[in-house]
Amino acid sequence: MTDREKNIMEAYGALEPDGNRLFNASNVNHIAWSLVVLLLILAGWLGAALVNAENQRNALMTKQCQDRVFKAEVDKSCLLTVRSREHWWQHLSYGLGHLSPEK
Repeated sequence: MTDREKNIMEAYGALEPDGNRLFNASNVNHIAWSLVVLLLILAGWLGAALVNAENQRNALMTKQCQDRVFKAEVDKSCLLTVRSREHWWQHLSYGLGHLSPEK
């Protein structure tokens, strides 16, 4: 092998992938993105709970679930199915905007 061929082989040899570092992967990004996904799921769950609680609170305040026989009582089966506002986002915006009860 001549010196010229040796130089060409060394130049192409530097282009070969390093077998030791080829399959190493960092788990840092996986942990961070997993945490982001979990926090988004938690925020969605808390938002759904807030919408449900605000729907029932508004139904109680406007007396939409008053018992027909006993006027001082609440119909609990009505609270499970009542829609006190037209859209869910109205409950969410009211619940996020009013942190303390009205006087």
